[in-house]
Amino acid sequence: MLNDKLKDFNIILASASPRRHAFLKDMHLDFEIRLKPVEEIYPEQLKREEITDFLSKLKAEPFAGDLQSNDILITSDTIVWLDDKAIGKPKDLDDAFNMIKSLSNKTHEVVTSICCTFNAEQYIVNTITKVTFKSLSDEEIWYYVNHFKPLDKAGAYGIQEWIGAVAITSIEGSYNNVVGLPTHLLYKTLNSIADSI
Repeated sequence: MLNDKLKDFNIILASASPRRHAFLKDMHLDFEIRLKPVEEIYPEQLKREEITDFLSKLKAEPFAGDLQSNDILITSDTIVWLDDKAIGKPKDLDDAFNMIKSLSNKTHEVVTSICCTFNAEQYIVNTITKVTFKSLSDEEIWYYVNHFKPLDKAGAYGIQEWIGAVAITSIEGSYNNVVGLPTHLLYKTLNSIADSI
C-alpha cells in the first residue's frame, strides 16, 4: 500500500540494526541500506527526545550532497532515559550488567526519534515508551548478558528476547519502539511525504 505510493522514490535506511531492517521489510517497503560513520556526540544540556532528535538529524549530515531528488533518507536514534540521564549502548559486558541492574525494579523510558530527509527538507518525529522491570537478581542479569547480545542495544537489553519475557511487568506506549523503531510513526511520516508531492 505505502510501497505503491512510494514506487517512484528510493528509500535509504542509514542503520546497521537488523531489527530496523526487519521492521521495514515487515512494512513491505522496498529500501536500500547505506551506512556512513558519524560521531554520536550531543550537547550536554539536551534531555530525552532533544537528544534523539539531535542525533537522528546528525546521522543524516554525512549524506548531504549525496541525495538525489527522489531519495528519502531515514535516520533514527534510540536512548533509554532513567533518573534524568541518558543510557546508550554498553561498552562491554560489565557495563551491560550495570546498566540492566540500574533498570531493575524501576520504570524507565525508551526514547526514539526518526528523521526523514527528502528534497533538502527534514521531518523529525519522536515517541516515548515507558517500561517497568521487576526486581532482577544478579544471577538473572548475568544469564541474560552472557547468553544474548546486549552490546548493540540501548540500555543493554532487547525486549523481544528472554529478558523481555521474564522481567518486564508493564509497558506503556509502542512495543516496536522498544524493539528499535516506532513503525507507526515512520508509516505516518512516509505517508505525509508521499501525499505532499
